[in-house]
Amino acid sequence: MSASPAANATVDDDVDRNVEIWKIKRLIKSLELARGNGTSMISLIIPPKEQLSRVQNMLTVEFGTASNIKSRVNRLSVLGAITSVQARLKLYTKVPPNGLVVYCGTITTDDGKDKRVNIDFEPIKPIKSFSYICDNKFDTKALQDMLADDHIFGFIIMDGNGCLFGTLQGNAREVLHKFTVDLPKKHGRGGQSAVRFARLRNEKRHNYVRKVAECAVEMFIKQDKVAVTGIVLAGSADFKTVLGQSDMFDQRLQAKIIKIVDIAYGGENGFNQAIELAADTLSKVNFIQEKKMIGAYFDEICQDTGKYVFGVKDTFSTLEMGAVESLICWENLDITRYKLKNANGAEIVVNLRPNEEERQIAFRGPRKWPRLGNNRNDASFGMTFGAALEIVTDKSQEGAQFVRGFGGIGGLLRYRVDLQLQDLADELDDIDFNDY
Repeated sequence: MSASPAANATVDDDVDRNVEIWKIKRLIKSLELARGNGTSMISLIIPPKEQLSRVQNMLTVEFGTASNIKSRVNRLSVLGAITSVQARLKLYTKVPPNGLVVYCGTITTDDGKDKRVNIDFEPIKPIKSFSYICDNKFDTKALQDMLADDHIFGFIIMDGNGCLFGTLQGNAREVLHKFTVDLPKKHGRGGQSAVRFARLRNEKRHNYVRKVAECAVEMFIKQDKVAVTGIVLAGSADFKTVLGQSDMFDQRLQAKIIKIVDIAYGGENGFNQAIELAADTLSKVNFIQEKKMIGAYFDEICQDTGKYVFGVKDTFSTLEMGAVESLICWENLDITRYKLKNANGAEIVVNLRPNEEERQIAFRGPRKWPRLGNNRNDASFGMTFGAALEIVTDKSQEGAQFVRGFGGIGGLLRYRVDLQLQDLADELDDIDFNDY
């Protein structure tokens, strides 16, 4: 069964980004474990606006320098790696918008054999600086920094003198917009009615909150989607609390409020102070989101709604039915998906863990089947069936329980599915009634 185009359209763009982040994490892990002999492993990081001609000239100079290496084996390995990098760069007419990352070299495998590695790709976000390193290991610091700075947090600094909107991504902060306001104090000039003065004062304060709420939508919602991971409200008066509880504040932004802090200043000084006071909360955003998501999964199990699934076999069965709304996978889950043919020529899909073998799984037909495809660790598989992919860790208590107790794979269903009836239907499909 394949998903309809409408089902595929329901998958959010954030899921694609999560998959790319997951792939980079797996790549970093494999690159860190790779080791080579000598200094034949090249790590090349090219920022977006760099000229490829300049990089090629630099590699030509490096090629001439490497020709003087005394060790013959090391010299040939380095020269071969530089030549491979130059060949890779010739495939590009210009540096991609987010930059270019190239890893090339000869690594030593577990069985002691040498293997040539060539990897080039455009990262998910712009690279900040140029780097060229030739060593006995790959340099992954640029990729790690990219993941560490992935989340963008919005700040609203609001007091009686004005409001400032800013964002924080890693160590880089940016002021998006700011404006001042002239609000009347609690005491006015003589000759004014106290009731009338209070009404005018409340009206101007109300208009101020409404203007801030409208500006927040312009600053933090792009293409009808919230563009920040979380929002911090800060100020020296009670305006921040009023804004957070106001009906004028967009509900999508209200759901993203992660902290409300009191600061002594307004403007950019208040922005800096708010960043310091909210630092602990910002570092735990991923942790909190993961706890909430897995907590919702455990709630379905406790209530026995039947709208949940776990285990490799049942999860893939419900995925193929299009019943999975959110597919939950452990980031270190290691499953190979094989597509095979049985004796009658019908395709059979097998999901194996690394310690399993094909002969351990009983199918009708020959003991071995020709392997049609091997889609190893394909996290995007769930998206084919309109399921939102959620990648979790085992660092939280809930995440560790999900990995140990449920095998690290499961999902929330759109509707209740009786898997026992499904298994019975599959068994009936396998029976050839012409034999009776």
